Amino acid sequence: MSALLLAALMLVSIGTRAQLVIEITQGRDNPTAIAVAPFAWQGTGPVPEDVAQVIDDDLARSGQFDPVARGDMLGRPSSQQEVFYRDWQAINAEYLLIGRVNVTDEVQMRIEYELFDVARQTRVLNGYEEGHVNEARMLSHRVADEVYQQLTGTRGAFATRLLYVSVTRVPNGKDYFRLTLADSDGARPIVLLESREPILAPSWSPDGKEIAYVSFETSRPAIFRQDLASGAREQLTNFRGLNSAPAWSPDGNTMAMVLSKDGNPDIYLMDLGTRRLTRITRHYAIDTEPTWMPDGNALLFTSDRGGRPQIYRYDLRSGATTRVTFEGSYNARPRMAQDGRNLVLVHRSGEGFHIALYDMETSRLQILTNTELDESPSIAPNGSMVLYATKSGDRGILAAVSVDGGVKFRLPAREGDVREPAWSPYMSR
Repeated sequence: MSALLLAALMLVSIGTRAQLVIEITQGRDNPTAIAVAPFAWQGTGPVPEDVAQVIDDDLARSGQFDPVARGDMLGRPSSQQEVFYRDWQAINAEYLLIGRVNVTDEVQMRIEYELFDVARQTRVLNGYEEGHVNEARMLSHRVADEVYQQLTGTRGAFATRLLYVSVTRVPNGKDYFRLTLADSDGARPIVLLESREPILAPSWSPDGKEIAYVSFETSRPAIFRQDLASGAREQLTNFRGLNSAPAWSPDGNTMAMVLSKDGNPDIYLMDLGTRRLTRITRHYAIDTEPTWMPDGNALLFTSDRGGRPQIYRYDLRSGATTRVTFEGSYNARPRMAQDGRNLVLVHRSGEGFHIALYDMETSRLQILTNTELDESPSIAPNGSMVLYATKSGDRGILAAVSVDGGVKFRLPAREGDVREPAWSPYMSR
């Protein structure tokens, strides 16, 4: 069956089955207690979304916060005049978030919010988010981002998106592969592509408006790019042999990829304006899995040129290749944080494959996970969390871990396997 672009409305039932479910498995020892009071509804008709609950769930998932249960709240204020600090001191809340939701013309939604420091009895943040009512969850994520940044000093990443591949097993038949787009919490899944042939290696353009991936729909692997707004697709490669691992440059003008058209798998750069290819590695070993440094002047990639898979760096200005990792028998699938320092990868030094964090400045390697078959790490745009694929029993699931290893949660699908996660960059509004 050839790949098909399917409208989201045609795939509601599929999307529901593919939706991810958040399961927090480990948090910090002393999270900040915050009360997110139910937001007042000032519109007509049914409430389009429980905004406060979305924000509450976002903050809880970060592991930095311990939201107060609604049943323990002594009041439900929606304006500063209704805030009585003693009510929140009594339940040991350190911060209080309140707000109001209004929908005008049945289309536009406005969320107004205020954040209070309970101990100091002062308002520390206020603002609003506006947008289409269908984007109620995304607007809620943006409020959570603002609260997170105010209280941690780090930009939030709740209003981002995830790409992943879901697989529905068909006994005695060909499996179904679906490239799925969802919110950062796994909600609102949309199937972008469905095929009976494998879909691999999804990646994001730096502006979050396009994606690239590998599809076998033409009977051999080929790299495609796709516009998310229009759904328009373009096939970028059709070479004999391997066509894999697309990675957009930070400026969006170039794509790194792995091709074997000239012999062994090597790293190539494609100018996306002219389609001109430049081969940058020439080695008898396998060079694969390129990822860009944030400044666009170098790439990291996996190679077994030293006998076993390790991470190497290629400098685009000098053409020099240097080895990066030495600890362990296996280091692969590098993904660099935007700080240019923290590198996440798949590591093996004994039994099992784990997600690890490698500090490019100190050469310190820290193992973040304790499951056995971890793969495909992708780091949040704020550098705080790593999303990866792993196994739970005989099922493939997604999981996440903070870069210090202190927070962990799982995102299993309701049905089937999930794999190949890719966390989006920050996206324009």
